[in-house]
This record gives sequence, structure tokens and C-alpha cells, in this order.
Amino acid sequence: MDVMILLGSFIFLLIFKVPIALALVVSSLVTGWYLDIPIPSLLERMAGGLDSFTLLAIPFFILAGEIMNEGGISRRLINLSNLIIGKIRGGLALVNITASTFFGGISGSAVADVSSVGSVMIPMMRKKGYDQAYSVSVTISSAAQGVMLPPSHNIIIYATAAGGLSISSLFMGGVLPGLLLAGVLLILSYVIAVKRNYPVSEPMKKEDIPKVLREGILGLLTAVIIIGGIVSGIFTATESAAIGAVYAFIITFFVYRDVPLSHFRIVLQRTFKTLSMVLFLISASSGFGWLLAFLQVPDLVAQSLIVLSPNDIVTMLLINLILLALGTVMDMAPLILIATPIFLPIVMQIGMDPVHFGVMLILNLSIGLITPPVGAALFVGSAIGEIPMEKVLRTLMPFYAAMVVVLMAVTFWGDFVMWLPGVVGN
Repeated sequence: MDVMILLGSFIFLLIFKVPIALALVVSSLVTGWYLDIPIPSLLERMAGGLDSFTLLAIPFFILAGEIMNEGGISRRLINLSNLIIGKIRGGLALVNITASTFFGGISGSAVADVSSVGSVMIPMMRKKGYDQAYSVSVTISSAAQGVMLPPSHNIIIYATAAGGLSISSLFMGGVLPGLLLAGVLLILSYVIAVKRNYPVSEPMKKEDIPKVLREGILGLLTAVIIIGGIVSGIFTATESAAIGAVYAFIITFFVYRDVPLSHFRIVLQRTFKTLSMVLFLISASSGFGWLLAFLQVPDLVAQSLIVLSPNDIVTMLLINLILLALGTVMDMAPLILIATPIFLPIVMQIGMDPVHFGVMLILNLSIGLITPPVGAALFVGSAIGEIPMEKVLRTLMPFYAAMVVVLMAVTFWGDFVMWLPGVVGN
């Protein structure tokens, strides 16, 4: 009955479209009242969820991404991608994926990726004769893979939910899977482009190449500074994020100078808005997660999975199916905070490293970002492409298949995920 009240009230509120963070708080308070747990104790648990030095990196990562987004970094990365890979058949689709790979490593947000890269690439692809639904599908699927690449505030949220894992190890663990997914999407897009005879991009003027290289590399250095500082041990994650934000500020407002300094106020407003939502979710999920542990929900789930199958492979497949299903109805951040305390103990019992599970979890939930009914990236992409979501879904099927294949590789090929963290000594 305790568990039914906690989960039932949460699901009930979601059905009536109550915001997830508020639903977490209300269901926690109702369950606490039923269990005679003092309300101040629950509120203390919620506040304690924010008492982590690691979380200080999140506002700086969000700020750096917002600054670069405002300063036109997406357009410069598109130009750099076009220079590198645009001469191939269907080059604009390949440029779209490459630019999302670059930009995902800076913003760490699939929705920001779709908004920035998609607002440029989707109209450009349509103008050049690409199918409208295909243009949106390429954009949103490549944006989802960008979440895997560092720096990503979702990875930091997982590190906190998992009890303070090494952020540098998690960052490095996501690199090879993210690049593998990008490579698979590039191959798939090229095959479709050849089959449909999509055009080759126009060659870039030679006199423009130095400028494109300079501005594109300057933008990419934001991610290099952040990741390099963490991996090398020179900076903590918070320090690297702060330095990256300062670098992004200088590049955007004093080197690129596409927008006046007065726009920094708008950047701060967007940053505070995003940050408030993220921190509210973390706080609300902390109380909810504590109740899950108090009611021994992880043990109940583990016992259920063991009853369904004592085989480790089948157990992992079931966990993936559960996460994929949950990803279709909930956003990434709250799911990370709710799913981690439930499934992490289970996978550790069968020998999976927490870093490996974190990468698998993020990839699972990134697929949810482009899956209805609440796929945020899917909604944004459809809005930019001015096309009904139902038409996009038909074109998305091969991209879903490609992402699931990579998910299976990540799930059952742990050495592939853990190789880079081992090389850098984390």
C-alpha cells in the first residue's frame, strides 16, 4: 500500500499534466503523511539533494551553452562541418549530424541542439530539395546523440544520483559510444541520400576557408577547455565549467561580436530559468528517491527481475525495455534521478560498472527525447520543420533502429565503454 500510494499518486498527477517536479513533491508529501514521517524531515531530504559541490558545475555548463548559442556558434560549426564533409552525396544531412556532434559537446542539451542547429539546417535542407520529414529526422536523431558527449549536465546529474561518481570518468565513458552513434547515423544518412539522389553541397570559396576554420575551432575550444581541464586533473568539473563559461563569454561578445553585450542579460535570464527547473527537479527527486529507498522499491524491482529471469542478459534487456518505455513518458533529468537508485544496485550485482550503466542510461533516455508522447526534441524539431509529428515518425524508424543497435552494443560491450576512462587513468 505504501508503494502504491507513492507511485500511484505520482502517476495520477502526471496523467492530469501536473509538472513533473511538482508531482514528485506532492506524491512524496502525501506518502510521508500516510507513513507519519514529519514533513520537515522530508523537506530536509529535498534540500539536502542540492548540498553537493558537484552540482555547482551545472549552472556554468548551462551558461556556457547559452552564451555560445546566442553568439552564433551553431552557424560557425555548420560552416566548419560543411568544409569537412559537405562535398559528399547528401552532404547537408552529413553536415547536420557533424554539426550536432560538435554542438552537443558544447551545449550538452539535445533541445538546445535542435533549436540552434535545426533552425539553420532544416530550412536549408528543404530549400535544397531534401524531404521535409527526413530533414527533421536527421536533425533530432543527431541531437539525441549529442547528449552522450561531454560536457553534459545530465551526466553530472547522474554522477550525483549515483552517489558522487567521477565526472571525468563519466565524460570519457560517453565519448566512444557518442562517436559510434554519430558514425552509424552518418552511414545511414549517406545510404538514404544515395538512394534518394539528394544533392551534393556547393563547394566553399577558397577565400572563406581560413575564416571558417578559425571561427569554428575557436568555438570548439570551449569544449576542449572544459573536458581537457577535467581529464588532465588541472581543474575540477566546477572550475572547468566556470573557465569554459568565461572563455565562451569572451569569444562570443569580444571576438565573434555578432550580438551586443547588452544581450548578456537575456542569456542570464534563460540560464536562470533553465537552472531553476533543473535544481527544482533535483530537489524534488531527492525526497522521492529517499522514499523509494525507505520503502525498499529497488529490492522489490530486483526480486521481480530475478523471478522473471535469472539470466543476466535477459535482465539487462528487461532494464533497457523499462528505461525505453519510461523515456517515452518522462523527461531525461527526472528519470535519471528516479531510475538510478532503482536500477544501479541491480546492475552492480551482475557486475556492471556504475560508469558503464550511466552511459547506457543516458543513451536510453536520449532515445526518449525523440520518442512520443513527450519527446522534447521531437516536438521542437517538428515545430521548426513545420510538419506534423506523425509524418516525422514514419521517417524516423530507420534512425530508431540504428540507435537501438548502438544501445545494444553499449549494453553488452562494457570494455568499449570503459576503455577510454581506463586510458586516461580515471
